[in-house]
Amino acid sequence: MPRFKSSADILKIVSNKDQIRNIGIIAHVDHGKTTMTDSLLAGAGLLSPALAGTALAMDFMEEEQKRQMTIKAANVSLYYEHGGTPYVINLIDTPGHVDFSGKVTRSLRAIDGAVVVVDSVEEVMVQTETVTRQALEERVRPVLYINKIDRLIKELKLSPEQIQERIARIIKDFNGLLDLYAEPEFKEKWKVSFASNTVAMGSAKDRWGFNFEVARKKGIKFTDVVDAYLNNKVEDLKTNAPIHEAILGMAIEVMPPPHLAQVYRIPKIWHGDPTSEFGQAMIKCDDKGPVLMSVVNIVVDPQAGVVATGRLFSGTVTDGEPVYLINSHAQGRVQQVAIYMGPQREIVGKLSAGNIPALLGLENVKAGETIASVKQVIPFEAVHYVTEPVVTIAVEPKFNRDLPKLVDTLRKLSLEDPNLVTSINEETGEYLISGMGTLHLEIANTLITKTGLEIVTSKPIVIYREAIRGKAGPIEGKSPNRHNKIYLEVEPLEEQVMELIKAGKISEYMDKADMAKQLRADKRGAVHARGPRHDPRRISVGLEGGADRIRADQRIEGQDY
Repeated sequence: MPRFKSSADILKIVSNKDQIRNIGIIAHVDHGKTTMTDSLLAGAGLLSPALAGTALAMDFMEEEQKRQMTIKAANVSLYYEHGGTPYVINLIDTPGHVDFSGKVTRSLRAIDGAVVVVDSVEEVMVQTETVTRQALEERVRPVLYINKIDRLIKELKLSPEQIQERIARIIKDFNGLLDLYAEPEFKEKWKVSFASNTVAMGSAKDRWGFNFEVARKKGIKFTDVVDAYLNNKVEDLKTNAPIHEAILGMAIEVMPPPHLAQVYRIPKIWHGDPTSEFGQAMIKCDDKGPVLMSVVNIVVDPQAGVVATGRLFSGTVTDGEPVYLINSHAQGRVQQVAIYMGPQREIVGKLSAGNIPALLGLENVKAGETIASVKQVIPFEAVHYVTEPVVTIAVEPKFNRDLPKLVDTLRKLSLEDPNLVTSINEETGEYLISGMGTLHLEIANTLITKTGLEIVTSKPIVIYREAIRGKAGPIEGKSPNRHNKIYLEVEPLEEQVMELIKAGKISEYMDKADMAKQLRADKRGAVHARGPRHDPRRISVGLEGGADRIRADQRIEGQDY
């Protein structure tokens, strides 16, 4: 029996590509994404209108509700009728905080259009630029929703003319981001404007909003909005122009269905032969083609095990189907096919191309994995993150008996969040967790303690690296007793050696003889080296003491100095 009444209606039309939209909500932190999403759920009948704007239904984690911020990306499938035609809108609500930007990057792989939410008071912020750039890199079409118009009236006391000037400036700044980051073929085509129905405005908290089409049909003007707040008529505004009509209307009318989006998205995210069987199946979004799916999110369910959610670009995935994990060089079998409805999973049995299924039973799967029904296929391009883990803490159990449980918990955390890197310091034996920032690590610690583990953590250490651009020195230094002089010269390593280090072919822990052999064998040339460290820099050191002089070539670690 389906949990949601709309599920049966959704399953009737998921094979009709023209009636599917895959969209995401992206924004700077606290600009109102999840509050707005509440109204979209209410418009689709999944949430009581009385709770919309305060329930924060997509922030279903206890920690999200407590902190009033989105931590994880949440999926939901909406059934919505527009112009008498039913549509399935697969929606992903993403975090806004920079520490969780990796979840935004991965979510963008699964969607074709994004609603960029901008606070009308704060305007276009740093993370607005970051998430918009990420969307454009994945060839995801953005539209703009300007939120918190009520603040312009109640707090800033702006006139209708001043409100229009503010909105015009936000639109101009947003289009400036497209000029800066969009590819030439999309630069003009994807610019937003009120007249082209690609800009909406309103108040997510008060649950009203309109775009050009809604304003034209309902006869709404800026003066009506100001009058509603000055004369306590906000309820009338909410009734006349519910926000879900504007946002979902833009999603349906402006954002492309999957079979049209994949024509230009596939060449960007998959670098195989577009004329091959696999390339054509994905470009056509063919239900009868081989299964090709990109995993964007992993959840470790205590009862069901690993649940892999992602975009199905080709084929139809069904319960019990054997599949290959291309990146992991492994094989598995899909036990169940489901769709996510916020915190709940709805078992659907099978799902066709262009949708976002959740697959159960694939234990070895990771975020970024390519799932296919055939073994010999080129995987999807790796997701490129805008930031890397730069803050590290050491963690250990309070009681030694809990060490196996800690190791298992850390494994599950890193599986769910690839941006949370767990490792063991081979020299000290410490268990290390590296994250995007202190908040990222704080959330990780909270999730660990909620499993019942008592842990002890060190203070966060920020990894700091300086790059050497050119040769410098010698620089003189003296020992404390001033009897010895030290001369330092620095110069950058050859680019070829840096590539070997980044690729993991050279590390500080490998045998020095093996390292020398690797350097000599590399096609890009042999480089003289002794004892490289992570992110090394070559330094020539001279020691002078009395009549004796010693010179040596060494490498030191290029961080924390």
